[in-house]
Amino acid sequence: MKRKSRSSKARTACAGGQAVSPLAGGNTLKKHYLVVAASIALAGAVSATAFAGGPVDEELVIDGEIQMTTRTAAPEGHPLDEVISGWHYRTKETRALEADTFENPAMLGVEDGEQIWNTVEGTEGKSCASCHGDASESMAGVGAHFPKWDADSGRPINIELQINKCREERMGAEPYAFDKGGQKPLTAYIKHQSLGEPVSLDLAEGDMQSWWDKGKELYYTRFGQLNLSCSNCHEDHNGEYIRADHLSQGQVNGFPTYRLKQAALVSVHNRFRGCIRDTRAEYPAAFSDELMALEVYVTWRGTGLSVETPAVRQ
Repeated sequence: MKRKSRSSKARTACAGGQAVSPLAGGNTLKKHYLVVAASIALAGAVSATAFAGGPVDEELVIDGEIQMTTRTAAPEGHPLDEVISGWHYRTKETRALEADTFENPAMLGVEDGEQIWNTVEGTEGKSCASCHGDASESMAGVGAHFPKWDADSGRPINIELQINKCREERMGAEPYAFDKGGQKPLTAYIKHQSLGEPVSLDLAEGDMQSWWDKGKELYYTRFGQLNLSCSNCHEDHNGEYIRADHLSQGQVNGFPTYRLKQAALVSVHNRFRGCIRDTRAEYPAAFSDELMALEVYVTWRGTGLSVETPAVRQ
């Protein structure tokens, strides 16, 4: 299926505005944290009760042509009965942006990615197209199967790392730094060629299963001062609200994703780090073993969903 581009169609705790030093007296500090904990618990209970609401019951069809699978039965061993795209948890206006390629602001990034695909770089005088030709043909369906096993490095590799591998080994070009240069737009362009294809990982490949196991362990590990895990929000409370955000299942089938609050394309490792940061914990480096394992596991949790790249989210 030929894809159309747009052109072709906290170290200090604070409560009530009063800062509390970590060096304050033990009893005072203990009482303070008890009050804060009770306040957080109460706020969470009120939020869940007053604003709980499941995903909308609609279908996503891109440009009135490409039928997307945004709800599907969970694979064997999945903790949830149904796998649901984050598209169902967004507002009517946001959902409409993704359904229209011309209105989707992320398509500007996809267009940039197409230009990068055809741009010669490095000492070998090659572009991506020099080896792979027309991306709408050579990359069709490819993005639905990443991360995948890389025998050379002995670990899983995602599209961003595959791009860097090709740049170094085939083009004689410098690898992209995380989220810099053409990394996000080129990743979005490549992933967009799999629009509508079902997410499917090969866990039998290499040592993928053990990385899946590591990712699962991380998914259920509590982090930070708020003592939260991925599962607390995206498994236990999806469909409820945290402040003004409607919690989804945390699926990654639409990354790189255009986040309206950032007015930019956002990579999956950027979002992982952002979530961990929001628990008030230090986050791992992008493409670290921890985040690669997490990407393997979280991608698997979306098995059967259509690739939506570039999705639009809050």
